[in-house]
Amino acid sequence: MTTLKAERRHELDGIDTAALREGANWFIQLAGTANVIWQLSYPPVGHGVVESTSPGALFHDPRRRMRTTIGYIAVTMLGRADERAAYRAATNRSHAPVTSPPGTRVPYRAFDPALQQWVAACLYRGAEHAYERVHGPLAGPFREEFYRQGRVFGTTLQMPAEAWPATRDDFEAWWSEHLTRLEMDDRTRAYLWRVLRLEYLGRDLPAPLIRWRIRMTGGYLGPQFRELMRMTWTDDDQRRFERFNRRMAAVQRALPRALREAPLTRPLRDVRKRLAAGRPLF
Repeated sequence: MTTLKAERRHELDGIDTAALREGANWFIQLAGTANVIWQLSYPPVGHGVVESTSPGALFHDPRRRMRTTIGYIAVTMLGRADERAAYRAATNRSHAPVTSPPGTRVPYRAFDPALQQWVAACLYRGAEHAYERVHGPLAGPFREEFYRQGRVFGTTLQMPAEAWPATRDDFEAWWSEHLTRLEMDDRTRAYLWRVLRLEYLGRDLPAPLIRWRIRMTGGYLGPQFRELMRMTWTDDDQRRFERFNRRMAAVQRALPRALREAPLTRPLRDVRKRLAAGRPLF
């Protein structure tokens, strides 16, 4: 497989993220909700989000929450060093006060680098899966380079670079071990089903749209996470999902780079406008 040639470099810790962006823009559009479910299946992360009373919580201010989440990915992938530093500082201020109450069954602290490593790993895995759906399996040196680029998902937060497993095979062992720690209680599951049904928008949406969203998200989840969500899945569901992805992959390959990256460049412009005007990022 030929390594992608970047027309310009966007570096974090000396990393050009050109290849990683080919996966990231795809999963932002289609698999973002599945990735949220992956993240919240790790109990401390799930409880931290479900119990959050932050002004930026999804059900409190969905527009703000979606803007800041996609803005983080855009800055990670395309931003300059000063923009990443500003976003990291804003994230730190937002995360620092989010801690579990005393005596809680599942303690959490949003500032915990280990929890942020899990979030970063989910984002990387999502980008990897998305890239492979469009371009085929990663292999050889390009697989390692793609993986190395994935470190930016964590280092843009509080994760130290050395915490990222050294090789892609090391990451696979780390990931497999963490999958054994996943569980989901009824409260977290109910919250995620509300997210799936887009209830945070506060308005009724067409039932066919919601059914389609659930089916597509179920495909991106994979078997273990569907089981945690208690989501039914049939062979027909899988065939429809694969057929849809083959068509979307063909479209993705045909689009010019500017259009492929549009889901990232639009929110990056918003971040830059906020920074230039001295407005808060969060």
